[in-house]
Amino acid sequence: MTRQVRIGVVGAGAIAQVAHLPALAKLRGVQLVALCDNDGVKARALADRFGVPDVYTDIEDLLEAEAPDAVVLATPNHLHEPHALSALAGGVHVLCERPLALSSRGVARILAAAARADRQVAVANNHRFRSDVQALSGFLRGGELGELVGIRAGHYERRHTQDGWRYRRAESGGGAFMELGLPLLDLALWLADFPEPARVSAHMERGPSAASVDESLVALVECSTGMSIVIDVSWSYVGMDTRSWFDAGATRGSTQLAPLRVVKELNGRATDVTPRGAATRDSAFVQSYRAEIAHFVAAVAGETAYEPPSDQVVLHRLAERIYQSADQGKEVQL
Repeated sequence: MTRQVRIGVVGAGAIAQVAHLPALAKLRGVQLVALCDNDGVKARALADRFGVPDVYTDIEDLLEAEAPDAVVLATPNHLHEPHALSALAGGVHVLCERPLALSSRGVARILAAAARADRQVAVANNHRFRSDVQALSGFLRGGELGELVGIRAGHYERRHTQDGWRYRRAESGGGAFMELGLPLLDLALWLADFPEPARVSAHMERGPSAASVDESLVALVECSTGMSIVIDVSWSYVGMDTRSWFDAGATRGSTQLAPLRVVKELNGRATDVTPRGAATRDSAFVQSYRAEIAHFVAAVAGETAYEPPSDQVVLHRLAERIYQSADQGKEVQL
């Protein structure tokens, strides 16, 4: 890398504190130039902790004063699109926390703006960069397990106090599915090479008011290839521990994540062929964000190929049909 990539971080919430800032502060070839948050006191404390020289409370001030090469957007969901458009208009590359926008049209607007500005925009789909997911991808895409038949994934979080922007649909875009289900759906579609969806059925449970977001949602996506995807999420789970699963079935084998396990049919018998080198000393969360950010920086620096995230339009169109099915209580044809 011939020079350091100058990066500003916009948003000083939990994901910036535990993922983006720690990874950026340690990554070679990166200069953290500024941190922006409407809570200036919190931003200053975090900036001091991670050695960030400047603090702003408005993204426009950061863009004008610092002229960074790129920004990382870790703001509430409804701010992703306007912040991304502002950065791109200023000639700045963008790494945005998911979702990229609240709608498929919003995603398309961001992609069009990036193309006009000749700048890169990336989405923080960190699960794609997990070492166990990369190993699993090799088995599925290499055809070792035969044809992919279906993916079953879910995440249950224990019930907690409903407060903040995530519980206001105008700001979040949705509830449990947007927060927990969208990344699982993205991962399932990515591992399956984004098959064309044919129909969707979904059911959700909302909070007590008409404006409440979904507290739980289960969706069935049937694809034109014959495979199916089931996503089952809840953040009102009454249980002792958080539950999470991701299972894939194929004609000659099966897989699961966390922990990674791969079973393949050999000579008519189910055989465990799980690779033993997929685990790392870091947690999957830490490792995935570190790899994701390193890839983004390398793409900005021209050291690796860049591919526009046009698949996010497909993802969000499907998410919109899932919510439509849940709202209407009937199957939606695509």
